[in-house]
Amino acid sequence: MLLAAKIIIAFSPIILFLIIMWGMDSFQLVKKRQVFTAVVVGFVVAFAAIIVNMNLYNWLDVSLVTFSRFVAPVSEEILKLLFVVFLISSRKVGFMVDAAILGFAIGAGFAIIENLYYLNTLSDAGLLTWFVRGFGTAIMHGGTTAIAAIISKDLFDRKEWPLIFIFLPGLLAAIVIHGLFNMFILPPITTSLLMIMILPPAFITIFKLSEQNTRRWLGTGLDSDMEMLQLLLAGNISESRLGSYLKNIQDKFPPEVIGDIICYLRIYLELSIKAKGILIMKESGFDLPPDPETEAQFIELNYLENHIGKTGKLAIQPLLKINNTDLWQLSMMR
Repeated sequence: MLLAAKIIIAFSPIILFLIIMWGMDSFQLVKKRQVFTAVVVGFVVAFAAIIVNMNLYNWLDVSLVTFSRFVAPVSEEILKLLFVVFLISSRKVGFMVDAAILGFAIGAGFAIIENLYYLNTLSDAGLLTWFVRGFGTAIMHGGTTAIAAIISKDLFDRKEWPLIFIFLPGLLAAIVIHGLFNMFILPPITTSLLMIMILPPAFITIFKLSEQNTRRWLGTGLDSDMEMLQLLLAGNISESRLGSYLKNIQDKFPPEVIGDIICYLRIYLELSIKAKGILIMKESGFDLPPDPETEAQFIELNYLENHIGKTGKLAIQPLLKINNTDLWQLSMMR
């Protein structure tokens, strides 16, 4: 009975917190399998951290207290952030909410393995220890990775910096929070209660802000895409700003490339409008079946992209004003 109580206290808070976070996302863009994958990655990261920390501890020859306060937070947060770096840099996440959920899932997987490890090595520890580990340490692991992911996603979308500078601020924030937690400035029970009181309101605020930004992007982006697509389909683009721009660049490309650029614009806009429509339907609780024409459009888009080349894509950029979120929505469509 005592072992069962320890298991419930050690694991239920982090699992429940993750489920609540996933359920809070009204767009439901992060699929269950993605959350599960992130948790499994957290498992792998935890095993890697055990090996890395054991070797670092033997090599540095410092006290256990010093190691837990100043070394473990650095090694563990770096390892946890690696998969976040992959997800964001490869545009697998569209919004801060998605980054927060997947970041927390990685931290949750890490915390589950860590608590299993300590459940085996600290078999005589009382329920208070497992309350601290379940409601404090486990939530901290999920929270720090989620915070690092949120900061990194925000910088990735707004700043054209080298990747090292995009992810460094979030990593430093996670390391500082983790290190302060391990210093036990306050009694462990107090720190755990503070984690419970501070993190949920903070994440709720971030989710609301992110959803407002998503709706703003959907509204302005959809209007702009539809306006430009209507101009292309109407056939009288010569008197529009689109026609003026194409006229300015026509001397730089052969006529057939200009034709391919117009076709590229049309297909890209059609896919962009479809993607935004899917998001709007998702928020309303509807899941649309896949459109069989979408894959054919992607094949044609890839062909045109290769044909117009990098210079042609650069010429299109001022018209579409493509950002990271726009690029993500195309990957979502696939």
